[in-house]
Amino acid sequence: MFSRLTSYIQESRQEFKRVNWPTRQETIRLTGMVIGLSLIFAVFLGVLDMVFNYILVTYLI
Repeated sequence: MFSRLTSYIQESRQEFKRVNWPTRQETIRLTGMVIGLSLIFAVFLGVLDMVFNYILVTYLI
């Protein structure tokens, strides 16, 4: 049991060494893209909500 755990930990450490971590610049750029796209999507959904609300209030209520 203990040998399996030790083996697992060693293999995990080796795998972490093989990971291709992004550079600081890549991380900043990609984070900015995610935030920007999230804001665009939020604005789109907000406008869509306002349009549907207007339609409901004007024609159904």
